[in-house]
Amino acid sequence: MGDYVDRGYYSLETVTLLIALKVRYKHRITILRGNHESRQITQVYGFYDECLRKYGNANVWKYFTDTFDYLPMTAVVADKIFCLHGGLSPSIDTLDHARNLDRVQEVPHEGPMCDLVWSDPDDRVGWGISPRGAGYTFGQDITEQFTHINGLSFIARAHQLVMEGYQWQHNKSVVTIFSAPNYCYRCGNQAAIMEIDDSVESCSKETIHDHCRFSQFDPAPRDESWHKSPRTPDYFL
Repeated sequence: MGDYVDRGYYSLETVTLLIALKVRYKHRITILRGNHESRQITQVYGFYDECLRKYGNANVWKYFTDTFDYLPMTAVVADKIFCLHGGLSPSIDTLDHARNLDRVQEVPHEGPMCDLVWSDPDDRVGWGISPRGAGYTFGQDITEQFTHINGLSFIARAHQLVMEGYQWQHNKSVVTIFSAPNYCYRCGNQAAIMEIDDSVESCSKETIHDHCRFSQFDPAPRDESWHKSPRTPDYFL
C-alpha cells in the first residue's frame, strides 16, 4: 500500500523486486502508490541519493519515478475492503470519484490525489488540518459515512508507524498496517501483514473481522559478517 522507497538502505532493491513480481504475476499483485512514490519526496528522503550512489547518475531514479505515475491510488478487495496509502479526502465521496481521478502525474501539493496518500484517521469529529502540511485528518463519523455510502466494511491503509505492526481505529472501520520492522533502523516496532481468507466474499460486515488475520514479524537479525557486494547489478546501465 505504498512507500516502497526512502528511509532505508535498500530502496532500489525493494522496488525492483516488487515491479519484477508485478510483471511475473500481473493478475495476482497490485502495487498501490504512497506519498513517497514521488519525485519531490524521493529527492529529500533518500531514494534519489541511493540511485546516484549505486549507479552514478539519475537515470534509474527517473525511470522509477516515471513508473510511479502509473501506479493505482486505491484498490477494493471483495467489494468490502477499501485499500489505499493514506486516507480519505473531502473531495471524494464515492469509489467512482476515486476511479475517475487523473492520477498519471506527480502527486500534487493539494487536492484529492494528494489527500489519498497524505491523510490520517484521528480521534476527532469531522475533518481537520493535518500537521503533516498535506492532506487532512478525519474522524470516525467521516469513515462511517464513506463506508456506508460505498457499501464497504472497512478501510485498510498504511502511512503511519504503529508499534505492533497494525492498529484498528474508528470502531474497527479503519486498520493501519505498517510492514517495515524497526523503522529507520531505530524505532523498535514490529511489522505486520494482513491475510484475508477466501470466505470474505460471502461474509457479512459484522463478521468480516473474523476472516482477517494479522502476522507480525521483527526485523531480520543483523549478520556482522555480511558484506555488501562491491559491484552494483548492471541491468539499468
